Amino acid sequence: MAKRLLNISDRAAIAGVGYTPFTKDSQVSTLTLACRAILAALSDAGLSPSDVDGLATHRVGDSAAPSLVAPALGIDDPAWYLDQFGGGSVSHAVAGQAALAVATGTAETVVFYRAINARSEFRMGQAANPGPEGQYQAPYGLVAPAQHFALAARAHMLKYGTTAEHFGQIAVRQRAAAAKNPRALMRTPITLDDYLASRWIAEPFRLLDCCLETDGACALVITTAERARSLRRTPVLISAAAWGGGQSFLSGADPTVSAAATLAPRLYGMAGITPADIDVAQLYDCFTYSVLVQLEDYGFCPKGEGGPFVASGEGPPVNTHGGFLSEGYVHGINHLAEAVSQLRGDAGDRQVPGARIALSTSQPGYILPATSALILRRP
Repeated sequence: MAKRLLNISDRAAIAGVGYTPFTKDSQVSTLTLACRAILAALSDAGLSPSDVDGLATHRVGDSAAPSLVAPALGIDDPAWYLDQFGGGSVSHAVAGQAALAVATGTAETVVFYRAINARSEFRMGQAANPGPEGQYQAPYGLVAPAQHFALAARAHMLKYGTTAEHFGQIAVRQRAAAAKNPRALMRTPITLDDYLASRWIAEPFRLLDCCLETDGACALVITTAERARSLRRTPVLISAAAWGGGQSFLSGADPTVSAAATLAPRLYGMAGITPADIDVAQLYDCFTYSVLVQLEDYGFCPKGEGGPFVASGEGPPVNTHGGFLSEGYVHGINHLAEAVSQLRGDAGDRQVPGARIALSTSQPGYILPATSALILRRP
């Protein structure tokens, strides 16, 4: 059956970005983190809480619900809100739904935020078994995200000859990017030898294959393209937003193919572009393997050639902020924030010259059978 495309192309824009510091112990509540990031994003856009009529977030474990954030900021009777259950795989779906609310006139100014004390309170790396499949996995000790992704990574290695050094190249390059990012938690450069010497977590993953656990928050102001043009900062248009699902690899699908392979044609079709048009890509990097498989499934290289492609250094710059591996892990949203910075041209020493079109993605649909992504462009 043909799927209808959501008609939101270039009708909504990201007009403001805000962060809290990324730390291992914020010493404040998740609600406080959320409010600080939202106020920073509104200030960036030249707005105040009285201008906001929509709030959106997603949650697994630690969260600050819109019903708590709104009164804390003095936002009375928001016209639209979303508090979506789900992890990193739905992060960009929330941004897409906020854009849809704006494009249809349901709300005019929505703040999408994510706040987590994921290091000092609710540990994102703790054992968890979401969904009905968990009862079949736990007896075999398959309980943590690193183990799920490790199975897929090993399958890719066996099927296509992908090597540990290919994964290591991703970790090394993202750390080099983080060294230019004053927000990043991990800024000390690493070598491939450092990567190979790091301790095992779940084979074939070493410590440096795994994302950070982080306390922090990030927020984005999403409004109409027309209104964004009159605000303080250069607007970044949302040219395409797509989300969807299917079978997880634990349900019998090919473990070397992520849900992004099915989603990507819809996303590019909505934007009217091809992978060759992408100037910078922020790819969800809970583990190094998730970057490699998305390079394949979003069409930057053929299936099975992700390892050699990474080694060659070809393709667009990826995770220019250092990603979850080195900047910090804010459950998907800091990738979108970095894409905005790149398209505004205010990313400092890590700026990609002439960047006009960016891809930003969510968790590619391994643990749960869902994924989402956005294509952003500079007007």
